Order: sequence, then C-alpha cells, then structure tokens
Amino acid sequence: MKIAFASPGLPKSGILAVTVAADRALGALGGEIDQKSGGFLTRAMAQGRFSGKAEEVLNLVAPPGLDVARLLLVGIGAAGEFGANTANGAGAASYAAVQNAGEADLAVVLDSHDGLAGDAGEMAAELAFGAVLRSYRFDKYRTTLTDDKKPSVKKLTVQTGAAKAAKKVWEKLEKVAEGIFVTRDVVSEPPNTIYPETLADRCVELSKLGLEVEVLDEKKMKKLGMGALLGVGQGSVKPPRLVVMTWNGGAKDAAPVAFVGKGITFDTGGISIKPAANMDDMKWDMGGSGTVIGLMAVLAGRKAKVNAVGVVALAENMPDGNAQRPGDVVSTMSGQTIEVLNTDAEGRLVLADALWYTQDQFKPQFMVDLATLTGAVIVSLGNEHAGLFSNDDALSAKLVEAGLATGEKLWRLPLSPAYDKDIDSDVADMKNIGRPMNAGSIIGAQFLQRFVNKVPWAHLDIAGTAWSRADKGMVPKGATAFGVRLLDKLVATHYEG
Repeated sequence: MKIAFASPGLPKSGILAVTVAADRALGALGGEIDQKSGGFLTRAMAQGRFSGKAEEVLNLVAPPGLDVARLLLVGIGAAGEFGANTANGAGAASYAAVQNAGEADLAVVLDSHDGLAGDAGEMAAELAFGAVLRSYRFDKYRTTLTDDKKPSVKKLTVQTGAAKAAKKVWEKLEKVAEGIFVTRDVVSEPPNTIYPETLADRCVELSKLGLEVEVLDEKKMKKLGMGALLGVGQGSVKPPRLVVMTWNGGAKDAAPVAFVGKGITFDTGGISIKPAANMDDMKWDMGGSGTVIGLMAVLAGRKAKVNAVGVVALAENMPDGNAQRPGDVVSTMSGQTIEVLNTDAEGRLVLADALWYTQDQFKPQFMVDLATLTGAVIVSLGNEHAGLFSNDDALSAKLVEAGLATGEKLWRLPLSPAYDKDIDSDVADMKNIGRPMNAGSIIGAQFLQRFVNKVPWAHLDIAGTAWSRADKGMVPKGATAFGVRLLDKLVATHYEG
C-alpha cells in the first residue's frame, strides 16, 4: 500500500475518514462537512450510538455535496490523551473498515481537534504505521481468491497540517514495518517451506541491508560442543543451523546489544510426541527467531547507531529412529550436562547453547532471548502480555517501559534460587523439566539462567503473543511479530549513540 501525506482537504474520489474525539467532538474538517450537510454527521453519530471512543468506526455512505463514495467517522478517544498507540489504532481501524470496499484510495484526516495531544507530524506517521501493519496478508498460497475477497485499498493519504514532518518520521517507521513483515512472513510459512536450512537462507538474504550473516552447520556446532542444540535436531532429516547476524552501526569498540531467538521450525514434541489436535500450530514454534530476524532487518534498514547481534538457533524436533530419547544426557557448549526427561521441552535446549555462544563470543551489554517456550505462560497471562524474566532490574524496567510505549506489553515473573532444586538431576548437572503443573514458565526461565553467566539478561516467553487467532488492532489474524517494535523501541531509546 502506497503512503502519502498532504494538507487537509476534501478528496475528489475514494473514501474519506474523519477523526472524532470523545463525546462526538468533530475537528475542523469534520465540523465543516457537518455544517454543509445540515448536521448529517451529528445525526449519524446519534443514530449510530457513536461516541468517539478510540478505534470506534461508523461507516457511512457520503452525504450529498461530497465527491467521495464513502465517509468514515473514526474515534480517537480523549483528545488530551492522544498518543502513538491511539494513532496506530485509528489507522488500523480505518483501513480494516474499508479494505474490501471496492475503492482504491483512502484519505484519513488527522483533524485539528481542540487540545489534541502529541506532535502532529509524528502522530500522522503513526496513524499510517497502524494502517500499514493492519494491511498485512499472507496469501501467497491462495490461488482461487475472488476480487471481492482481495483488498481494494491501494493508497492511503494521511491529511495533516504537518505533512512535511510526517514524511520524515515515516521514513523510519516504514523500515520498522518492513522488518515486521519479514517476521510475519517467515512465521506464516508452512513447515515444508521453512525449515532450518531455508530459514538460514532467509537470514542470508538480509545481507543486502548491510547485515553480516554467518551460518554455522552441524560440523561447526559439533566442534563448539553444542550437544543440546544438535540433540534436538538429530531426529530430523532437516539438519539444524545456528545463524549469527551482526549489525555494526555504533562506535567501533562498543559492546553490542544481543538478541537470541528460539527457532524450532516444527515441533512434534519428538519422542514425547504432542497430541495430533492443533499440532499444525507448531509451525510457529520458531516465532522467537522470527522476531530476532525481523528486528535485525529493522536495525539495518533504518541504519541504527548501535552495534547489535542477532543469534537464532534453528532445529526441527521430529521423532524417528535417531531421535533424542527421554533419559538421554547431552553436553552443552558451556560444559554443563543436561538430562533430557521430556523431548518436548526442547526450546530451552537450543537456547542453552545459543545463549552461551552469544555471551562467550560477543561479550554483549545485555542479552534478550525470545521464545515460544511454555504453554504455562498462556495459563498465567493469556494473550495480552508476554512473560518477562530477568536477572537485571534496570534492563527489566526498560523492557516494560518499551512494551507500554508500543503496546507490546510484558509482565515480570520471578526468578529465585528456590526453584533450582526442581531442575537438579540425579545423573547430570540439571534436567530439562521440573515437577508437573508446577511453575512451568518459571522453571524454563530458571533453566536458561544457568547459561548466561553474569551478563544482564532477559527472557521473553512469547508463547501467548506470537500468534493471533483473530484480527485485533494492527495485528491481522496470524503471525503477530510480537517483540519487533518493543525491542526496536528499547534500542532507540536507550542504546543508540
């Protein structure tokens, strides 16, 4: 979808969306239309019980005197509380309401409401950002879609008195949107298309953005002693990979920030096999790696002034005659040994080696790992928050702040030595599961903490937020790319020179 910014005015065709603040407060252009139409908008809002709350939409046939085909009223809530998240929501709601309406052009007026908070140019760009993110579709395998099922809107013009400033802000937001689409694309792909080798190839393609990309194969990982990662992938004909993406945009000798992603491209559970129902969902068990890949595309795309490294541990967890067995003991790159009691607790195994490799090779300022690690986090937090675990209060606070700013919310859960006894093993240094029905998400994080040394570290369990089963705001049904905006905000606010 093409994005443009222009001064407010009445379009000659297409669809016009007019923003309305709380209590049906029309802005300048909306008020002008209402007056010329004899109070049409006022009556429509009353009859439609439209109040102007955030993301509320009233879809109307345009009144006489306007050249556009349709008129939307889009709520933005209290004008004094308007911000980036509200602007995102208004853009997403506008697009969603008319995406199949048969018109190619949509103009949204970010009107001059009394007391409207936020920088006008920035808010206009954020509105466009929300619309673009909602416009994402993964239709590449659908061959029989009729035209009425395909989006008709091809161009969005955001009307604002600060069009020039909006264009400047949009230059960076567009790169964020492109990175989010990278994540959504790889997470949406079927598992016969995306597996460790092909996902590594997708990472290599990002070299065109300026990333340095290195792919470690089985031979290199074996030499490094990555027995945990290799053990997970040994039952598949698709060999595992570890991919390292590096962006050098900061000072030459500055320590990088680091992001690590779980990349189980398909998870049957291995020998501890999952039930058949909904097993197809496990194509997105590589959602953590997808977020890291998209984030690195964003940082390179917008030329972030930071040194950053993204590491993704890729494997397919399959059952066969060579698969890892419950009871096996594997050695990790750290030298620690793990008794594998459940082969379906495999994400923590691949991350054990990936985290150790990252802290050992790059000596980062901090590490954040992302993983669809546990179903237990969904029991705790549902689909509204991702679980946050951290050994560093300052890093944790920055992440929570970035989550609130972007709408990708986190909730911190505890780590404590008291939980260590649950993963102590009789035959190895640790086991990969704790007691049944006992703090499953915490146990997973407690396990990972054994592989980070003293590096400031946070673990984001995104099992409940990596995939959406319904359209919601800026996120259409499917892959969400949760974490890309959050972590880009973290870097931009606190770590760029």
